[in-house]
Amino acid sequence: MPVKSSDITPQALFMQRRRMLGLGLASLSLPLASGLFADEEELLDPDAPLSLGGQAVAVNKPITATRLDIINSYNNYYEFGFGKEDPSQAPKTLITSPWSVTVGGVGVDNPGIYDIADLHAEHDIENRLYRFRCVEAWSMVVPWNGIPLAAIIKAAKPNSKAKYVRFETLYDDKQMPNANWAGGPYIEGLTIAEAVHPLTLMATGIYDEPLQQQTGAPIRLVVPWKYGFKYAKSIVRIDLVEEMPRNTWWRQNPQEYGFYANVNPKFNHPRWSQASERVVGSFGRQKTLIFNGYADDVAYLYPDLSDRRYFY
Repeated sequence: MPVKSSDITPQALFMQRRRMLGLGLASLSLPLASGLFADEEELLDPDAPLSLGGQAVAVNKPITATRLDIINSYNNYYEFGFGKEDPSQAPKTLITSPWSVTVGGVGVDNPGIYDIADLHAEHDIENRLYRFRCVEAWSMVVPWNGIPLAAIIKAAKPNSKAKYVRFETLYDDKQMPNANWAGGPYIEGLTIAEAVHPLTLMATGIYDEPLQQQTGAPIRLVVPWKYGFKYAKSIVRIDLVEEMPRNTWWRQNPQEYGFYANVNPKFNHPRWSQASERVVGSFGRQKTLIFNGYADDVAYLYPDLSDRRYFY
């Protein structure tokens, strides 16, 4: 059921708890690290300039996390329905305990099957406040809890064949009423460099609470500079492979979706502009930031910013 407003931790209080943790990324220059005490109504300055090449992406107003009840009630998770409210209103049929994730593929020398409890025991849970940008041109700001994907990959001992990382969602029509919407399990992929980047997270919670069914329980991918469809949910397999995985939306509609899916306001979706975004839970629109505001940290991964493939 939706969280009552009276039960939600005030945003400023929650952010104050995080201040000394530096979002778990003290060594990185994150654009959103500067404004942790924003009022709920404040947005990114729509006139803030975008830049690359050693200059921080300018953000003149601080940002704050989207309320938990909004995050938990406005979702894309087609396995539980096509409407934004459908996943949160669907019967809670997903069994998330016990849950294991298989890590393998030709690119690892130490494959294994890991229970969620084992992952929690072996790795520190970190807290990250990240912008979230959907390819449908809406956005949120989410305080994730999770494990850096790099730590999981390191434990698997990647070898020279590890060029890409393939993610697979649970495929079970008894637990997911619309499991077969794509004709098989939901598949996503990253390059190995993207996967081991310090910003990439395997999230297990939001606001220090476990993920709910509609938000990808019990473990999902978070890559904040990419569009949200890259965030594979309810993951059961992680494989390090030699060839680029053919992700689900690329297979579904190759004219509109590709592999990289990096946020860029200059490259529109064929059916709508990406220049601005609607902030869920607020009013009006704001300008979209290249790489969703993380340009200084990730632009080096993409050598030709005029190449549309990187933003497709």
